Amino acid sequence: MKLYTHLNFGGNCEEAFRFYEKHLGGKITTMMKQSQLPAQYEVPPGSENAVVHARMNVAGVELIGNDVPPNYFKPIRSSYLFLTVDSPEAADKIYALLAEGGEIGMPIAETFFASRFAQLRDRFGTLWTIIHPRPM
Repeated sequence: MKLYTHLNFGGNCEEAFRFYEKHLGGKITTMMKQSQLPAQYEVPPGSENAVVHARMNVAGVELIGNDVPPNYFKPIRSSYLFLTVDSPEAADKIYALLAEGGEIGMPIAETFFASRFAQLRDRFGTLWTIIHPRPM
């Protein structure tokens, strides 16, 4: 048995996955678009570039994603991708990248439990917690 994180996007799955691959050191393993579906599947006009299945390995986890019609898309509301990093500098760098064009829930700061901690929604609608925990 395996458990995966599956993200829905409103038309920018490929852009999001390419961004995560570039800036989080991930590796995309699958990127299938509607235009690649077998002939028996009808592709609505204008949705040929919509992603029907994407996979990537990032930070030791397999992340799965796809596009949904924009009128059905709802940004994540109560689940975060929780990213633990190896240094305060890495936390600051990743925070800056993910925060650009996004919404800050909790700005990156030092806390009693972490040298760096932040929560935000990136420009793709994904909620993130970034942490560099204090040694216990």
